[in-house]
Amino acid sequence: MTDVLRRGRASLAFGFFVQGVAFALLVTRIPAVQERYGVSDALLPVFLAAVPILAGVGSVTTERLVRRVRPSRMLRWSQPVVLLALLGVGAGDQVAQLAVALGVFGLSVGMLDASMNMLGVSLQRAYRRSIMLSFHAAYSLGGILGASLAWVGAHGELTLWVSYLPVVVVLLPAVLVGSRWYVDGEAEAEGVGEAKGVAFRLLLPLCLVMTFAYIGDSTVSNWSAKYVKDVLGGSEQLATVPYNVYMVTTLVGRAVGDLGVRRFGAVAVVRLGALVAACGFAVVAVAPGAWVGMLGFTLLGIGLCVLVPQTFAAAGRLFPGASDAAIARLNIFNYVGFLVGSPLVGALGDAWSYRGAMLVPMVLVLVTTVYARSFASGGDRYGGGHERPRTADVGRGSNGL
Repeated sequence: MTDVLRRGRASLAFGFFVQGVAFALLVTRIPAVQERYGVSDALLPVFLAAVPILAGVGSVTTERLVRRVRPSRMLRWSQPVVLLALLGVGAGDQVAQLAVALGVFGLSVGMLDASMNMLGVSLQRAYRRSIMLSFHAAYSLGGILGASLAWVGAHGELTLWVSYLPVVVVLLPAVLVGSRWYVDGEAEAEGVGEAKGVAFRLLLPLCLVMTFAYIGDSTVSNWSAKYVKDVLGGSEQLATVPYNVYMVTTLVGRAVGDLGVRRFGAVAVVRLGALVAACGFAVVAVAPGAWVGMLGFTLLGIGLCVLVPQTFAAAGRLFPGASDAAIARLNIFNYVGFLVGSPLVGALGDAWSYRGAMLVPMVLVLVTTVYARSFASGGDRYGGGHERPRTADVGRGSNGL
């Protein structure tokens, strides 16, 4: 089964990569989307909020569907829908068309996020060592490429559908072919938690960590440029740098993070990541100028990058008999953090100060250290303890292998 698992790991990493490309192409071209459809500034937040809300619905739907349909099949068919919905966003010219395209995008993204993390957790269990961060590193790499392609499209003044069409034409057949090697794992019958269900009181600490992590992430993605320009006095060109730095350091941190988990355990890595991220927010809040602020955003990328992948992995260990359900429910709090983070910082910035607003995600990330012990369960090496003898999961290829 080694070759099956290796192909499954490579194909799933490519799926994460494609998702990063698609999501970055959408969110980095929001101004162009607004201009194309004539969406007012008052109406735009409604459209933007609808996507994560519908993604949460998609995640809940996935929890129910995977009781009858393998997660690999959910991922195989939701990913093409995401790409086609992205193309639909670029190809329409009526607000109603935009609403439909974004609605389909949101629902399918929720299904996609949930199912690909389910497969990632089951593959990690089969490998019996930490590999979850490598999948999210592929997502970060895709995000960097997608943002770069969006910049090329904006710089060349290309229409949205012209920017999106070549990407979809290349990636759509690639994900359909790659999906033949997705691997479904067998859930364990033993472990902490309920084999036939998910006790929310046990999952709650991980839900909070997921929410806090995405509040921090959305703070960087939505406010870093404005903060550097308006608060730290940086130029408009310099204001575009912090998010790029954040994305690159996120990629680097995730690329090497699995080694840290294997060596020191998930608890230590999560605790250190939270402390580094809190230091990053502190540096950003007190920075006298743009370049010191850049150091803070660098620390944020290094610290925040480990939290989300390890939260999914911890949910899989906590509920080994019901990991798919746990991951689907946990995934909802991804979107909760995304919805809360940007408005929270904006409201505090307007009512108080943007420097003070940066202290709020700092405190929330620090709270993660209180819940760090929730990331160790069962004594698994990939979870932060000593390996114990047991039967490894057998991977099962989605193409029948």
